[in-house]
Amino acid sequence: MEAFLTSTAVVALAEIGDKTQLLAIVLAARFKRPLPIVAGIFVATLANHFLAALVGEQAASFLDGLWFRYAVAISFILMALWTLVPDKLDDEEAKPARFGAFLTTLVAFFLVEMGDKTQLATIALGARFQAVLPVMAGTTVGMMIANVPAVFFGHELIRRVPLNVVRYIAAALFMAIGLWLLAQTAGWI
Repeated sequence: MEAFLTSTAVVALAEIGDKTQLLAIVLAARFKRPLPIVAGIFVATLANHFLAALVGEQAASFLDGLWFRYAVAISFILMALWTLVPDKLDDEEAKPARFGAFLTTLVAFFLVEMGDKTQLATIALGARFQAVLPVMAGTTVGMMIANVPAVFFGHELIRRVPLNVVRYIAAALFMAIGLWLLAQTAGWI
């Protein structure tokens, strides 16, 4: 029970303002169908965090290194730049994504979670508790606690705020996090 509760609390807090939470808002704006998005987040998180907890349990020290922390920082910076690139979802007449809300969310969340702080937290929790299933269940609940409100709030936000503004805010947050992690890893702060 300790592994589950600790994992839930750590990931729910770590996810606040995280890139996947911002992705949830963008997906909600694009599809305007919260239930398939929530289901996609749930399934992607189960799969991703199962693998992360397993890695943590089996080889916690494998990903612990300076190079990996730099890679995480750079991924935030790259995500900021990518967020600035407008795509068809800015066009009100854009057609729905080819694969729909659920599959798009599933794939996007699974990939964006790779190297994310909540995935790294899941690896560390898997190593700490050496209990894959309780850690995976706890981190998944934590992700849902943070992201389900973002999906519903994001949908309402986009009705009132242009997607262009949300994109710039998200890019600024990604850039700030990336630069902060880069400075921290380099020992500047």
